[in-house]
Amino acid sequence: MLTETQLQRYAEVLLWALKTARSGKMKKRENIIIQYYRPALRLAEILYCELLRMGRHPIQRMLPTPVMEKDFYTHSALPQLDFIPPGEEALYAKLHGSIFLYAPESITHLQKIDARKIGRVALARKSLRNILDGREAKGDFSRTLCVYPTAELAGHAGLTLPEYTHQVVQSCFLNRRAPVDHWRQIHNKIATIKKRLDRLDIESLHIESSGTDLHVSPGANRKWLGLSGRNIPSFEVFTSPDWRGTKGVYFADQPSYRSGNYVHHVRLEFKNGTVVGVKAKEGQKFLKKQLSMDKGASRIGEFSLTDRRFSRVKAFMANTLYDENYGGKYGNCHIALGSSYTNAYADRSQALKPELKKKLGFNDSALHWDLVNTEPKRVTAHLRSGDTKVIYKNGSFTF
Repeated sequence: MLTETQLQRYAEVLLWALKTARSGKMKKRENIIIQYYRPALRLAEILYCELLRMGRHPIQRMLPTPVMEKDFYTHSALPQLDFIPPGEEALYAKLHGSIFLYAPESITHLQKIDARKIGRVALARKSLRNILDGREAKGDFSRTLCVYPTAELAGHAGLTLPEYTHQVVQSCFLNRRAPVDHWRQIHNKIATIKKRLDRLDIESLHIESSGTDLHVSPGANRKWLGLSGRNIPSFEVFTSPDWRGTKGVYFADQPSYRSGNYVHHVRLEFKNGTVVGVKAKEGQKFLKKQLSMDKGASRIGEFSLTDRRFSRVKAFMANTLYDENYGGKYGNCHIALGSSYTNAYADRSQALKPELKKKLGFNDSALHWDLVNTEPKRVTAHLRSGDTKVIYKNGSFTF
């Protein structure tokens, strides 16, 4: 388990991340919600106290237990699935920050739940996410999240709890006296990579590995993102491409847990930007239902690369936050099916209104699911000038 010193350092990192993620200026008397699972209570307590000392208004909310969550999906009628508690929209409209502490006591308890029910709840709550997205775009809101090690996560990752905890400590620099200083260093290195990618006038990217042969179009008015503070840890560099330019085959060799379901060895075939073929060694039925959640669920909203020289994640962690930042021997690339990140829009002189978002090919969906490839790979940028440039090979950017 994390020591008291490590928990204090974790809180310090998360508060730095929350500030870093804000495009606007943070002020006193802001409303910051702490959402957490039961095992992360002590970390929530530390954050609550620190926010009070900073002059903020902390709002704490423990998330449902696995029993509650399973009962909700088992016994709810359609109106209950669609239900938004009174005052929830008003609260979200007044939030300035969100810290999410992911500490699940079960990640497979929804395995036998109809995936359509899970999708329906996601759709019902999309309006709340839209409120926060709008506030974030204005610089009035920021969010961050982290993982608190639990025996459940460790078991599914094939690690002991001490081994899992060690990975968390290493990846978040909690073994250092001043972890924020190390995060600032990584922040500067990733900023350099983003600037160099933004200078390239890329028409399309070609991703090649033993299981993947995929073409992705970054699209017009895009910029590359990375280590924004939204996620701790975060070593990836990513953008939200024009979904219409996706074609070919993508293979995710890394397993994925989602909504209590396990999916492994996913093969997706894209044509004209949309998934036209789906295969999975395990979890194929659930995967297909997730892709039919809405129109945008079968399109990509993110393309990402992680440099193994930055990443301190060295093991499969049975959690997307860590697994999408996996360094290992060959780094990783991943795509996300579903919603895009509007902050990948480069031209801030005009707002990214719905009609412009659609015109530029930013995808919209209630789904956002990262699927990771850890194979040795090469990523070639095809420039509008007609030239080509290998930007990533065998786990590292080539700049």
